[in-house]
Amino acid sequence: MDGGGDPTAAPPRAGSGIGRHGILRRAQAPAGDPGAAARLAADLGPGIALALLFVSPSANFAATMAAAARAFGTTPVLGCTTAGEIAGGYVEDRIVAVGFPASDFAAETIAIPDLDRIEPGALIDRMIRARQALAAGRPGFAHEFAYLMVDGSTLREDALMAVVGHGLGPVPLFGGSAGDGARFGQSYLAQGGAVRTNAAFLTFLRTRCPVKVFSFDHLDAGPGQMVVTGADPARRKVHEINAVPAAAEYARLLGKPAGQLDPFTFAAHPLVVKVGGRYHVRSIQRVENGTDLIFFSAIDEGVVLTLATSRDMARSLDANLAGLGDGGRVDSILACDCILRRIEAQQKQQIRNVSQVLARHNVTGFSTYGEQFGAMHVNLTMTGVAIYSPEED
Repeated sequence: MDGGGDPTAAPPRAGSGIGRHGILRRAQAPAGDPGAAARLAADLGPGIALALLFVSPSANFAATMAAAARAFGTTPVLGCTTAGEIAGGYVEDRIVAVGFPASDFAAETIAIPDLDRIEPGALIDRMIRARQALAAGRPGFAHEFAYLMVDGSTLREDALMAVVGHGLGPVPLFGGSAGDGARFGQSYLAQGGAVRTNAAFLTFLRTRCPVKVFSFDHLDAGPGQMVVTGADPARRKVHEINAVPAAAEYARLLGKPAGQLDPFTFAAHPLVVKVGGRYHVRSIQRVENGTDLIFFSAIDEGVVLTLATSRDMARSLDANLAGLGDGGRVDSILACDCILRRIEAQQKQQIRNVSQVLARHNVTGFSTYGEQFGAMHVNLTMTGVAIYSPEED
């Protein structure tokens, strides 16, 4: 997405802000660097249980992952395209790598190759077996969490989470939907050099480090409400709100012409729905045919939507991340951050402030087309895992 970074800042060097300082190993390289994969593998170093690559859509993803498979050798590598990267703050046109050292982590990945043909029983059985194998293989690693990487262009995250939630047991999960920048086109995943679409990778990790999976937002429910009166749930499409064309009614409630709706509007004026006593975001992705609204997550007729108001993002994020320190000394944070948060920060000229918060709290990750937390697919949040120093255990 153009303009997302700080235009006054010098481009970060490959390998800057990382490496072996801390539990997670991290590295970054320019998306256009033909030697990026080899450089990232060298920067992360040997003894990695799992490597994650967050790849800007400006890179040649297939070539990048093929080179990564060669460079990392026997180390398992997962990768996805992004809607922006996080490494020392918000960055663009980068490849960000994260390595989990085998001295501190063990990982087991389940490939879900076709999101249109999920077999619940078989998937849940594979999840249970993966957890059991990790527990047997590293009995001294007392802590565990799960990480989900999923194609964000499929609109199948809700269906996937409905199954995955039944197999998690007590394991906390977070994840992110791969993106295609601000184009909202096809996103891609890869395991090693094998590129996939309409797929997901679910990874269970055990570690000797205490961990905490979290989900933050900066929203409060406002007074404005509306009812979805016409929808196509399978396509996350809303035709009507309050019995009139959806885009026109949403714009009317905002006091804007329908022709002026854009991603900046959706980021600044999110919608929430109350489920189980809590509000959850239902973000709008785009307008279709001038009248319909396409959402990032599940939507259906009869749903009551409420306009939300935003708190200061940088201050809210700083307070939330600082609060993670109540559980001990936070060493590293791996996060999935909704693209609409980045768009809002850009619109409100808070990119620098939010980036400084991310850097101060040692956050690495990527911007997503949606986030997963527990058994839910959510939007307009930052979800992730805080990894604490093992001496706190």
